[in-house]
Amino acid sequence: MIHKNVKTEFSPEEYMPQIDPTSYVHPLGAVIGNVIIGKSVFVAPFASVRGDEGQPLHIGDESNVQDGVIIHALETFHNGHPVEKNMVEANGKKYAVYIGSRVSLAHQTQIHGPAYVGNNCFIGMNSLVFKSRIEDGCVIEPSCVIVGVTIKSGHYVPAGTVLSNQADADRLPKTITEDYVFRSLNEGVVHVNVNLAEGYRKANFKL
Repeated sequence: MIHKNVKTEFSPEEYMPQIDPTSYVHPLGAVIGNVIIGKSVFVAPFASVRGDEGQPLHIGDESNVQDGVIIHALETFHNGHPVEKNMVEANGKKYAVYIGSRVSLAHQTQIHGPAYVGNNCFIGMNSLVFKSRIEDGCVIEPSCVIVGVTIKSGHYVPAGTVLSNQADADRLPKTITEDYVFRSLNEGVVHVNVNLAEGYRKANFKL
């Protein structure tokens, strides 16, 4: 399901998602409104990418949005003015949610803007990222809650961790090393999903 957003006070213009032709959105997934999707992205069944409140939403090249993932954001326009506190900056532009390249959003993850996820990150199953910045090369293990903090590049967050203040995030002694068990996990997940995007697109699969 791919369609425009509706006009509202906080979204006075209609936008059709911009999806690179090398990407694939499953018919049981939803991409709505002001969404920019790069090359070779796979959007799986029952994923919801809604650029109808906070916008725009950006998903970079070779990223994947797996089953049940939700990407949404707080309003970025109110009473005729931008809501700057609900936006993040990337490459000189403002976004409600920015997902970089080669990012894996595993099953039932929620990315709720304002939020930034850098390149080459893995966000584990059932995790929540809200009002936060995840820098490049991070692993967020399953069932984490990341709210209002920055996770520095090259770090991981152990499964089930709740982080809601920066002091706790800064104390994470969890730098990804050669012996970290999930060090290469994202590489394999990206490889699989890039191939799925190509395969489903060529098969022209329809319900």
